[in-house]
Amino acid sequence: MLEFGQKQDAAPAGDLIRDVTEAEFMKEVIEASAEVPVIVDFWAPWCGPCKTLGPALEAAVTAAKGKVRMAKVNVDENQMIAAQLRIQSIPTVYAFWQGKPVDGFQGAVAGSEIKAFVDKLAGLAGDGGLGEALAAAEAMLAEGAAVDAAETFAAILGEEPENAAAYGGLIRAHLAMGNEDQAEGLINAAPAAIAQSAEVEAGRAQLALLKQAANAGPVAELLDRVLSHPDDHQARFDLAQALHAAGKVEGAVEELLELFRRDREWNDGAAKAQLFTIFEALKPTDPIVLKGRRKLSSMIFA
Repeated sequence: MLEFGQKQDAAPAGDLIRDVTEAEFMKEVIEASAEVPVIVDFWAPWCGPCKTLGPALEAAVTAAKGKVRMAKVNVDENQMIAAQLRIQSIPTVYAFWQGKPVDGFQGAVAGSEIKAFVDKLAGLAGDGGLGEALAAAEAMLAEGAAVDAAETFAAILGEEPENAAAYGGLIRAHLAMGNEDQAEGLINAAPAAIAQSAEVEAGRAQLALLKQAANAGPVAELLDRVLSHPDDHQARFDLAQALHAAGKVEGAVEELLELFRRDREWNDGAAKAQLFTIFEALKPTDPIVLKGRRKLSSMIFA
């Protein structure tokens, strides 16, 4: 596997797609496929469907950003290799990985099928170390090294601009550094493909909770008010916000659950909405989330 940030040899755009002859086939396809999947497009200048398929394949390979390569073999000029691989009609496409053909198809196919074909091959060689980099960045963030985490998340996005986990991580890193404006800017500028992802939604929820915290009242006073007036729903809601701002997340969830139990429709369902905001800001496997969702569900479906 490549180390994170290290490019495959074919990373330059000019090397991703090459015209390959019989003499070069062993090096450019068989040997090269030991490192990265290689798609071989067997074509000819007189082949009408080839003129449609070739550019579509090239576009998909280019979009894969070095995770696959493409070799173009003109069967008129390289009849021996075409015969050895039993190419009976064109266009024919073979994919090689680890020196062996692993997939292929004949004829022109739809753009969606081409993308699926290339994406499947791109996954064979792994993620180039991005997964390890993500884990390292998350560890940095958990340890309080938000600046280092932000730099790592940003580097990952340099490789994959629509990596939702890295994008959400970068938002959370800026929030951890107190850069709320930068975090909000990232949320608003999130690529359409990941704008509604769980990772970006988590950042959005954390930002909303931080803004609430700025106006949260003193916990002691709000607790006294709730104890004196248990049916004061606004006081209980404010207490939940104050508890969350003080880092007492489980206590905030318990107060919101109690508010939901007493009056689930209060303030247009504000207790339930606030619970979901807290849940979204945490990891789905967080014990507070699991316990809170279970209690909420039991009340909803009781």
